[in-house]
Amino acid sequence: MTEPAERPDLILVVDDDQDIARFVQVNLKIHGFDVLVAGDGQEALDLVEHHRPDLAVVDLMMPRMDGLELTRRLRANPMTSALPVIMLTAKGMTVDKVVGLTAGADDYLVKPFDTLELIARVRSTLRRNQEFREVSPLTGLPGNTRVRREILDRMRGGTDYAVGYVDIDRFKSVNDVYGFERGDEFITALARSMHRAVVAAGLPPAFLGHIGGDDFVIVCHPDQILPLTQQAVVDFEQAADELYDPEHAARGYIEVPDRRGNLLKAQLVTLSIGVAQSIATGRKYADPREVIAVASEMKKVAKNQPGSYIAVDRRKAESV
Repeated sequence: MTEPAERPDLILVVDDDQDIARFVQVNLKIHGFDVLVAGDGQEALDLVEHHRPDLAVVDLMMPRMDGLELTRRLRANPMTSALPVIMLTAKGMTVDKVVGLTAGADDYLVKPFDTLELIARVRSTLRRNQEFREVSPLTGLPGNTRVRREILDRMRGGTDYAVGYVDIDRFKSVNDVYGFERGDEFITALARSMHRAVVAAGLPPAFLGHIGGDDFVIVCHPDQILPLTQQAVVDFEQAADELYDPEHAARGYIEVPDRRGNLLKAQLVTLSIGVAQSIATGRKYADPREVIAVASEMKKVAKNQPGSYIAVDRRKAESV
């Protein structure tokens, strides 16, 4: 299974110098980007209104509307406020760079510039922007795209790895009884527990991602996965006990009303963790999504077991 073909990133080039605009356009296309060209800021705004560029390379000095004013207007519009901008200018003075960055530019490139540097800055700015948009505002951890790339990097590196899919059991009952704000405290508690376990795992470095809600992903060496997850389970359960109201923690359950108003008992939260590995499974993964799918399948196996549980690929499971 291979990654599906994705559309090329669309780059908007804004420069009143047609030769420079054409030069940038040709080189971006050579490196696989789609390109739109505008001669000034006003034309650029018109193009942005009808297209959705992924990044803009903007000249500082232009007629009608210069690069600073264009960048300010992009930042002021909620639909374009997150569009990354690389400022392109012949000026090299520090004050000009400061003005451009203050206006909202993400990076700065001085003419004349090296083509490879331009391409590198475009790619790095796109990557940073993608990762920033996916970072969880609650936990500060990277999201889906970064998780898939981490797994893919380990696949390509040829080293053994394990992927753990972590989920809080009966998390909905917490939200139903205490509200979403208290629910967020449980999620951040899990993030802290997972982070402490990742740090304690030592080298090689383990990776921790938050793919949404109460779902987390760990990528590490197979020898690290059980010690890491076992420590996280113990740490989280202790932290979670302190987040419950004292009487609920003492009796070991909370009462959740159903649709008819009847009170149902819900045990305190635990963790279900599914693990996929690159070794001892007989599988040859070709795509990060395959690994995540197997880890998700094993997480479902773990959820059928009492208490916190770690289910490992090939139905090998180990209770905590």
